[in-house]
Amino acid sequence: MKKPKTKKYQDWILEKLKDHDLAVAYLNEALEESLKGDEESQYLFLIALKNVAEAQGGIGNLAKKARIGRESLYKTLSETGNPKWHTLVILMNALGLNLKVA
Repeated sequence: MKKPKTKKYQDWILEKLKDHDLAVAYLNEALEESLKGDEESQYLFLIALKNVAEAQGGIGNLAKKARIGRESLYKTLSETGNPKWHTLVILMNALGLNLKVA
């Protein structure tokens, strides 16, 4: 009897994040977590943003929409990335998302 294939977590999350409402909830949770202030939690929002970008057309597609170089966008969303506020706003707009304070 063959063992059933398991789906990798990254593939699973990218499939789920194709849904706009789930992507919004995911980003909101990551943003809330990032407000804890430690370096690890702050990086979570960039990971989440990268996952949403990959799920909703890919990094290259987002780079074109945001008019940012693809390589620059990969660097921005990397572990060492430190995007400016302006860049985050451009990326969120390119994804059709808004940032709100509640």
